[in-house]
Amino acid sequence: MVSFNNQTIAFKFKEKTKLKQWIKTITEKEKYKLGTVNYIFCTDDELLEINLKHLNHNTLTDIITFDYTEGKKISSDIFISIERVLENSQKFNVTFDEEFHRVMIHGILHLCGYKDKSKADAELMRKKENQALKLFK
Repeated sequence: MVSFNNQTIAFKFKEKTKLKQWIKTITEKEKYKLGTVNYIFCTDDELLEINLKHLNHNTLTDIITFDYTEGKKISSDIFISIERVLENSQKFNVTFDEEFHRVMIHGILHLCGYKDKSKADAELMRKKENQALKLFK
């Protein structure tokens, strides 16, 4: 089950049903089963506070994924800063929707075991994101 929640930011988006099916499809392609995944949309300040409290990182980020996966059944709370997604969409010269979808699936890919700390891992993550984005369209 995938749910979408606003923390304090008023945020609405389209295609919720399509997004849920897409997330399920990507999860299954990676040979995982979809458990409970909660997307929580928030502000930069809220995500920075979470980053400081739980990860001891004093940096802005677009996403923080809390992994509750058991075996091959993925479950998570995924916090996304809508402000950061908007700024990054402008920075990378892509639409808000494309960047929003990329960030959403980035969290799912982390839950499926993909990393992005090394250059090689980041390249593989980007390749998987791009493949997933093609499936959404």
